Amino acid sequence: MFWTIPTLMTWTRIVAIPLIVGVFYAPLDPAMRNLIATVMFVVFAATDWLDGYLARKLNQTSSFGAFLDPVADKFLVCASLLVLVHLQRADVFVALIIIGREIAISALREWMAQIGASKSVAVHMIGKVKTTVQMVAIPFLLYDARLFGVIDTGVWGTWLIWASAVLTVWSMVYYLQKALPEIRARVK
Repeated sequence: MFWTIPTLMTWTRIVAIPLIVGVFYAPLDPAMRNLIATVMFVVFAATDWLDGYLARKLNQTSSFGAFLDPVADKFLVCASLLVLVHLQRADVFVALIIIGREIAISALREWMAQIGASKSVAVHMIGKVKTTVQMVAIPFLLYDARLFGVIDTGVWGTWLIWASAVLTVWSMVYYLQKALPEIRARVK
């Protein structure tokens, strides 16, 4: 299942990272760089939904795809956050919260899988909401201009990325609480 259509779409999210970063080094007008990076992020982020849909529709689900999909998402989000910090459009504290949570929860899930308790830290709605808010905040911050002459994406993106940081902490606490009984049982 390494070369299925859904898995190839997941790989495109990983390949997209240097392309999105590279846009900001291209000899283009800053507004054009912002627009290209935003469109690229939105298109590649949309493959997250599409590859899952196609995997189910084409009956091409696999454990490798289930592993690679969240890894690709985390790479895309973390790389974009680092670009935004570099461009001074996102606070480094927000990036540390989001990236730190991703590392911590990934390690927790790996450990819980090793002890046979992965169901206790399965994806929950709060994690999905957090991801959705991030996936709206990031393109707003990448665009960093008025959308349709009305919406100040920099302001909205800043509010949304901070909301995402709050949801990030909330979801981390949720997953840790779910794992706590297993952790206590293993620490004794």
